[in-house]
Amino acid sequence: MFDIFGFYKFKKLTSLKKNKILLQDYLIKKNIRGTIVIASEGVNATISGKTSDVKLTITKIKKILDFKKFDSENISKSKFQPFHKPKVKIKKEVVPMGYSLSLKNKKDNHVDPKKWNKLINDKETLVLDSRKPFEYKVGTFKKSVNPDVDNFREFPKYLEKLNKKKPIAMFCTGGIRCEKASVFLEKKGFKNVYQLKGGILNYLKNIKNEDSLWKGECFVFDNRISVKHGLVTGTYSMCSGCRKPVSLKDKKSKKYEEGVSCSNCRDNLTEIQKGRFRMRQKQINLAKKSGSKHIFQKEFK
Repeated sequence: MFDIFGFYKFKKLTSLKKNKILLQDYLIKKNIRGTIVIASEGVNATISGKTSDVKLTITKIKKILDFKKFDSENISKSKFQPFHKPKVKIKKEVVPMGYSLSLKNKKDNHVDPKKWNKLINDKETLVLDSRKPFEYKVGTFKKSVNPDVDNFREFPKYLEKLNKKKPIAMFCTGGIRCEKASVFLEKKGFKNVYQLKGGILNYLKNIKNEDSLWKGECFVFDNRISVKHGLVTGTYSMCSGCRKPVSLKDKKSKKYEEGVSCSNCRDNLTEIQKGRFRMRQKQINLAKKSGSKHIFQKEFK
């Protein structure tokens, strides 16, 4: 069993190149996998490993980056290692919106999962899913709307068009995208902006299925692909052709071919691409029969 720990922290960071090396070396030392993104505005990450190693790594991250607690964190379990390898990346922003963020003097607009249902049930509330369209299709909250933008840098243009007088309840996977977007809205004069504390993952972990207003599953950026209530691994898999999530229903489509395509990409792939993907899938199947693992399986389990 593996612990999966997701977190973010907005804090001015320096010595990014030095810290990248320190973090990368420690992840390797403790056999921790996942991705850590650091920028001058803070850190965002999801890592996975054995419980004791994850705990030690959390302590080490705080020491290296010089802070005592995360702005948000969530933990779940997986029967398999959901990441292929450890990665530490330096970015201009942990969430690319075209400006750096500081949470200093920010209004506390976080709503606990147990109070979230009442907020979004109010007919006056705009329930805003701030994730990408393909994530929205996997699952979302009742009556939510999605900006339908694939690049988060385009999100501010959408936000500026919203009604400043209308209550806005924002949510995303772990909370970091909403954290940055809510600060943007505050600066633009919006007064009634709320965000789901800990994101969808925190909601699915703490709210029982029978009390939930969540419909579907939640896409996650690791090899679990999606999770359900209780953060158990979901039913989605990943299309090898377009790298988009595929449901059990999608697999019944004539355009779905394991390891090759789905209805989303079948008509856009060339015959050369399909042939290459079929060859790769053939190698995977042969590896399965021999009891070994093909490199593609290891990376995209």
